[in-house]
Amino acid sequence: MTCSNCSLTVSKYLEKEGNHNVKINLLSGDVIFDKGGDKNLDQVIKGIEELGYTVKTDKQVTTPLKKKIFSNHLQRFLFCAIFTFPLMLHMIDRWVHISWIMNPWVQLALCLPVYIVGMDFFGRSAIKSIRNGMPNMNVLVAIGATAAFLYSITGAIIFSDPEYLFFETAAAIITLVFLGNYLEDASIVSTQRSLNRLAKSQKVIANMIAFNDKYEEEIFPVDNESLKTGDLILIKSGEQVPADSKILSGRGSVNEAIITGESMPVEKGPKDKLIGGSILIDGIIKAQVIAEAKNSVLANIVNLVKQAQGEKPPVQMMADRISAVFVPLVLGISALTFTINMFILDENTFTHSLMRAIAVLVIACPCAMGLATPAAIAVGLGRAARNGILFRNAKSLELFKNISQVVFDKTGTLTTGEFTIGKFYSTIPEEEFKRIVFSLEKYSNHPLAKSLTSTWKIADEIRWSSTEEVKGVGMKAETKSGDRYAAGSFKIAETKIHEKNHSIYILKNNELIGWIDMHDEIRKEAFAIIEYLKRKNIKTILLSGDRYEACEIVANLLGIEKVIAEQSPEEKLVKIAELNAAAPTAMVGDGINDAPALAKATIGISLSEASQVAMQTADVVLMDNGLKNLKLSLGLGKHTYLTIKQNLFWAFIYNIVAIPVAAFGLLTPAFGALVMGLSDVVLAVNSVRLYVKKVD
Repeated sequence: MTCSNCSLTVSKYLEKEGNHNVKINLLSGDVIFDKGGDKNLDQVIKGIEELGYTVKTDKQVTTPLKKKIFSNHLQRFLFCAIFTFPLMLHMIDRWVHISWIMNPWVQLALCLPVYIVGMDFFGRSAIKSIRNGMPNMNVLVAIGATAAFLYSITGAIIFSDPEYLFFETAAAIITLVFLGNYLEDASIVSTQRSLNRLAKSQKVIANMIAFNDKYEEEIFPVDNESLKTGDLILIKSGEQVPADSKILSGRGSVNEAIITGESMPVEKGPKDKLIGGSILIDGIIKAQVIAEAKNSVLANIVNLVKQAQGEKPPVQMMADRISAVFVPLVLGISALTFTINMFILDENTFTHSLMRAIAVLVIACPCAMGLATPAAIAVGLGRAARNGILFRNAKSLELFKNISQVVFDKTGTLTTGEFTIGKFYSTIPEEEFKRIVFSLEKYSNHPLAKSLTSTWKIADEIRWSSTEEVKGVGMKAETKSGDRYAAGSFKIAETKIHEKNHSIYILKNNELIGWIDMHDEIRKEAFAIIEYLKRKNIKTILLSGDRYEACEIVANLLGIEKVIAEQSPEEKLVKIAELNAAAPTAMVGDGINDAPALAKATIGISLSEASQVAMQTADVVLMDNGLKNLKLSLGLGKHTYLTIKQNLFWAFIYNIVAIPVAAFGLLTPAFGALVMGLSDVVLAVNSVRLYVKKVD
């Protein structure tokens, strides 16, 4: 696809055929949609090919009916340049007399190969786009080059006068637009750099462990895409981890920078998980594959980033509407330019009027408007993914600009979520108390429960007849003999005890039998994040299901302005709705217990282990519990939107200024073609600045 009209054409076709949620990434060519309608996938692909495109799928690449001589714009440009350069020699004729180049038939012979190659690309594309009711920029190029070419042939046959020869204009338009398209393609590749690096890391050779007929281990090199769940692999020092896996034996230092953005090696040993794409810096590890390549963390990240790139933020909608009518509008302006110059202004010669009309055609650039948003989004999302930040949709990038308050969950977000057991009290023997607590909490995923069960491991656990976890309250269970037990927050014990400062209360048959104090450590990076938000005049709020006293201690230490404590998931949802109504709100949580509130917030930001990325409901995922990356995600969101605005401003101002300049004859068609190509490069360069730009 060469411009926004291309993506609009494909999108309208797919929607017309009954498909839904169509997302098209103009830069990468990826097309994602929910299948609908009566046509099967092969019929849909055939329909897209009839629009003039070649479709590539995971299984095959469709082959055009006619094999092309040139496979890319660089090859076309180099071929055309060989013939165009001699045609331009007449421009230095006043200093170096070259009589043969003024021969009209020599000029025709030089121009004809360029025109044929140009029409094979621009002409075919123009005809197909007109036939489908969505004329693209190639219509402008084809008409401009053809007008100059046919006028020159007419001048050569009828007048035999150099004043009527513009073969060099026709050739220069085609050659320079090919050059511009090549530069645009090269620029687009640079905007996709981070995503391409991630995608490239998906394919490696793995050392697969298999057993021979003597049950002896043997190592076989295989493509990692052929690995299945359960396969055994050997990873040596310096090698890339070929797939998501769990360590069976061995230890090593692992660099997970490609996933988390953190270059500091992580020490890993038996039972630890390895993320495909990370690098084993030191050590030898035997591991078992836990996810196939297509279901790996890295594959999920790449796919989600591609989907997000295909999203259109609200700011792009206006540009799309203008792009849809841009080509017909420019054709009308060109016709008006010819008419006014020919019949109203003093430049009333056919030649001057035609050249100005052609200049209008070739300098207009709908591509700039189409690329303004995708180029910036591609770079913003790519830099985010490289640093362990995953935006699930492009809309979030734009919404960040309005965020005026950030709500934090406490446990596992501002704190480490790794609890230690402090004091505990029980009215029954200690071993029996621990047995009850372990048997109850093993069925819960709450951080407190996980810490308890990992510390108090009991072999002889209680066999319950039924268990129930009440979100925001705790665990309930019943034995076969009818005894009812509960472990939870102060809510379950408020009628039994007045002390609210304990973490967990244990009840048997509605009578208190003990309590436990748990201690959690505040994340070191939380202090810097809260300070950063204060400097940006962004209000901070702590919203937690924990007791008020515990939340107040954390809030006071960090300097958080407001505390809303002892809230159930349902109550959190209501609070977030109220906060959203007052001002655009971002919420940061663990992405599991806080899922409803995260979904309700203007922007939901989840702190998650990378292996849980695909399960999150948040708009933004900070992988590897990367609270430190909240600052970068906020900055990238705002600066990506700023870059989009800059790109759109340049795209609009370029066309607003360039078209009148061409209409008044202040530049030649050839120069207009060059400037048109360079306009896209300017947008790409401005977008690429996001890679290195300070976004604090």
